[in-house]
Amino acid sequence: MPRGRYSLHDPHDHTPFADEHFQCAPGPSGWRYVSQLTTPSGDHSGSVDLTLDELGRPIRLELHAASWQVRGAALDGVTWVRTDPTGTDATEGNVRAHAFTGTSPAFLIATTRLLRLTPSSAATRVSLVSLTEPVLAPRTVGQSWALLKREAHGTDNGPLTVDEYQVTALDTGEQYAVHIAGDVVLAAPGIELEELESPPSVFG
Repeated sequence: MPRGRYSLHDPHDHTPFADEHFQCAPGPSGWRYVSQLTTPSGDHSGSVDLTLDELGRPIRLELHAASWQVRGAALDGVTWVRTDPTGTDATEGNVRAHAFTGTSPAFLIATTRLLRLTPSSAATRVSLVSLTEPVLAPRTVGQSWALLKREAHGTDNGPLTVDEYQVTALDTGEQYAVHIAGDVVLAAPGIELEELESPPSVFG
């Protein structure tokens, strides 16, 4: 069960905005990721609780940020309920998308579990509902994912397989690289892995 800490920052000007303290593990249903977010000054700023089924679909998502809350799941596409900080105004949404995405590294892992790409696969398009801080407003985005290469790196705990993905935003054409080992993001725009207490899980 990997545990560790990501630092999250603005990918353009590198302004730090949170640390994400996480743990994750494969389980009977598929994979679960939980985390707590803190501001650079150490104040609690949100949380992530994401469970995927064995096919990589989100069967339970609960996000908290700045007193906003979103609960969602894969249902007729993806369905969610977004609640405002007062707790009195809840808005339901449904989009024929494949999954959710957002600031947390959990969503990058979730997308790779859903797509199951191989280095020989063609680039694959995916439709995602993006929920980003601070108000978790939903926005449907299109991305294209390709697995460029898969390499084994020697470590003290044995070989570590690292996948390098190329992600393209279909609305802007912007491309960026995402490096993932098992269920841990090693590097991606706006994300740095700062601490890891145990090796990444290996998916079957």
